[in-house]
Amino acid sequence: MTTTFDPSALRTELFIDGEWQGAASSATFPVENPATNEIIAHVANGGPEDAALAITAAGRAQAAWGKSTPRERADILRRAFELVIANTERLAAIMTAEMGKPLSEARGEVAYGADMLRWFSEEAVRISGDSTTATDGTTRIMITKEPIGPCVLVTPWNFPLAMGARKIAPAVAAGCTMVFKPAALTPLTSLALVEIFREAGLPDGVLNVVTTSKASSVVDHWMSNGIARKVSFTGSTEVGKTLLRQAATNVMRSSMELGGNAPFIVLADADIEKAVEGALKAKMRNMGEACTAANRFFVHRSVVEEFAEKFSKRMSELQVGNGAEAGTDVGPLIDRKGLEKVESLVADAVSKGARILTGGRRPEGPGYFYSPTVLVDVALDSDLMSTEIFGPVAAITPFDSEEEVLRLANDTDWGLVGYVFTESVDKGMQFSSQLEVGMVGLNTGLVSNPAAPFGGVKQSGLGREGGKVGIDEYLEHKYTALAV
Repeated sequence: MTTTFDPSALRTELFIDGEWQGAASSATFPVENPATNEIIAHVANGGPEDAALAITAAGRAQAAWGKSTPRERADILRRAFELVIANTERLAAIMTAEMGKPLSEARGEVAYGADMLRWFSEEAVRISGDSTTATDGTTRIMITKEPIGPCVLVTPWNFPLAMGARKIAPAVAAGCTMVFKPAALTPLTSLALVEIFREAGLPDGVLNVVTTSKASSVVDHWMSNGIARKVSFTGSTEVGKTLLRQAATNVMRSSMELGGNAPFIVLADADIEKAVEGALKAKMRNMGEACTAANRFFVHRSVVEEFAEKFSKRMSELQVGNGAEAGTDVGPLIDRKGLEKVESLVADAVSKGARILTGGRRPEGPGYFYSPTVLVDVALDSDLMSTEIFGPVAAITPFDSEEEVLRLANDTDWGLVGYVFTESVDKGMQFSSQLEVGMVGLNTGLVSNPAAPFGGVKQSGLGREGGKVGIDEYLEHKYTALAV
């Protein structure tokens, strides 16, 4: 299968009220291929004036779009799903060029993002209310659901198609208009997705997109002007807290999918081969640049040597290179800052006694590459244990008792996901109930699924995306009292 990146076919403008247009300032910013350090496009660099046009368009379109029928919204999402699938190779090529992930992973993300569109196309026609009688028998209680109103959507760079689809799809299904700011590092995939929604028949003003190199110049206006009624953000906990403070000013509904520090626990009775395969998925998906990536590997002392040996062997066999080239398993990190962060974390761990079993170096040549790395005997006070790594580095620490590992796993401000490997159903369910996380992978290294409610606890966020509850984040419940 041949997949090529064609920069001449890219959309690089803002999309406001159904029209592609340049930034008011005429400014642009560059998009870099992290595998080659080449500039592959220049994208419109929006600012406050563009932000104002976008949110005004969303506010103006809300009344009509909110009254659209569930079937109309479902059909648009279904057509978008079909168009995404039909454009898999083009979308995958764009994603690999701007983000770096191997084409095989990019195709997988396209399929996952498309599934989000299909899932919410089916949920759009299943928005339901309730009806009951008050306890005193004098009132009929009628509950209906209505679109919450214009939404601010802000997505990260690591899954540029899936994260856009995961936010846009439920908003469309619920009847909400949107202003959307993709990540500056990976705007091209998001703009291609917007192009597909336009082709699918989404009315003018429903989805408005402003790309920018300075997020605050756009998002601050959206959060403060009073038109938007909801914000949905995926990214760092630090930025999420800023948005929550801004949301409080206008009492906006907030969905936050923030940082993670996922524990990967291998109990003494685990199937080690199964645990190694799960570890590869949980650690190396997207080069480790995922909020769900396994961060801290806690392995029972009785099996730590076997697990570390087999895991490091599999990691050492992964092929590092340009994601557009055949045979590549691991692409580059997103930018120089991300690469230097990983190098610093590994150096700190080694200075505190950790041993490198494989990797631990930056290959020569262009691009932001880092070799898949496994460290053992990682001290608990190492920065690796308290920082979201966002890179292909696995830090292994042994433990002796189940009580100890639960305490270590929960000793973090974050609580997005945890992974547990054991052959005991009872132990698996015990750990699932006692881990302070929003999601648990039990004998699996992959938890993301459109049919499941994705989200975390503690400082990993608020709300859920996907599943049956995902659409409720975009709906208000209205209660009508009817005298009987």
